[in-house]
Amino acid sequence: MSKEKVAFITGAGRGIGAATAKELAGMGIKVAINYLSDHKSADQVVN
Repeated sequence: MSKEKVAFITGAGRGIGAATAKELAGMGIKVAINYLSDHKSADQVVN
């Protein structure tokens, strides 16, 4: 059984949360992001 690593990051649309999401994704970890109101910034992080 393979164990995939998954991270759920709140506030990942900007700042430290965005940087953390990008870093973890770059390490091959699946990342779910959450944001309060700035969907454009969150979309940029996802892309």
